[in-house]
Amino acid sequence: MTATINNAAARQRTGGPSSVLGRRGDGDDRVGRQHLTKVEVEIAELTERSTHDLRLAWRRLHRTDPPLGLSRDLLIRALANQLQERTHGGTSRALRRRLQKLAVGSRKAGARRHPGIVLKTGTRLVRHWRGHAHTVLVREDGFEYEGQHYRSLTVITERITGAHWSGPRFFGLNKRAGGVVGVEARR
Repeated sequence: MTATINNAAARQRTGGPSSVLGRRGDGDDRVGRQHLTKVEVEIAELTERSTHDLRLAWRRLHRTDPPLGLSRDLLIRALANQLQERTHGGTSRALRRRLQKLAVGSRKAGARRHPGIVLKTGTRLVRHWRGHAHTVLVREDGFEYEGQHYRSLTVITERITGAHWSGPRFFGLNKRAGGVVGVEARR
């Protein structure tokens, strides 16, 4: 359960101006926080603490130093989560067991951890290569290119280019390509 607070300061870089609720710039922002609950005020005040103080709070809470490389933003978020759990209660044992069981079952079933982009049947992938437009139809059981069935985009890409390339990358289906490029959804 989370407290409702619009706190963009938790996402800002160290040293920037605070946009904490109720901040008027005169140094006395407690007056503007009267409508907030105690935990919301504590969370808002986390953004005003120094990074050193946040690390000390982490040490008191976890009895160890924060992980190396943990940003100020993540320190604030983790501490805010702990404050919320203390106030509203955390996840129940039953829910934690259920989540653990699902995670183990997922690994046993061979499910991929990052499923990537899931294409709908009927989607047409279009890629222009050396002056020619190449169109691939997504089927329920694979892909169709020039009337032939394929189980892999990579095989189609090899046929088009004559070299081994990642099929999803060739057709612009990976995150590094900046989104889905050349995809036409069938209506």
